[in-house]
Amino acid sequence: MTRIGIILGSTRPGRNGEAVAGWVHDNAARRTDAEFELVDLLDYKLPLLDEAYPPSMGQYAQPHTLTWAEKIASFDGFVIVTPEYNRSVPGALKNAIDFLYGEWNNKAVGFVSYGSTGGTRAVEHLRLIAGELQMADVRSQVALSLFTDFENFSVFKPIDAQLDALTATLDQVVAWSNALSGLRAN
Repeated sequence: MTRIGIILGSTRPGRNGEAVAGWVHDNAARRTDAEFELVDLLDYKLPLLDEAYPPSMGQYAQPHTLTWAEKIASFDGFVIVTPEYNRSVPGALKNAIDFLYGEWNNKAVGFVSYGSTGGTRAVEHLRLIAGELQMADVRSQVALSLFTDFENFSVFKPIDAQLDALTATLDQVVAWSNALSGLRAN
């Protein structure tokens, strides 16, 4: 069965991402075409990148890196849930991505973002990062606005159309994850 990791990319106290990632996971869990697991960066306690060698060499030495690498390697694709911080990606998410290389290769990735402009600028940056990591980013995405999908900017209440966007994103992530399976087998 295809395994998709739903990565919660914010570690900030009081983060909106918990509710968003829960919504993604709850809807994904109803599907029968893949298994979905929520991966919270808070559970991995990654410090600022502290490996001596570039991740592309695959010579990880730190126990936290080995644990993180094992988790990411176990998936065939990803949905990254991310806020937009200062027109970009949260530092904790970028750091977590930068710890690894081969574990990301030849896997599909989709994005669910949120912010005042729907988190779209964070996703633009993540698409560039995904290309460098040899990931296939899918076209569909969910862009949640703090103005229309949250009450008082903090209570998550997505408009109905967001479920259609999520379904399209999950459809594409699962399809591309399956299509890339031959590359991962090599």
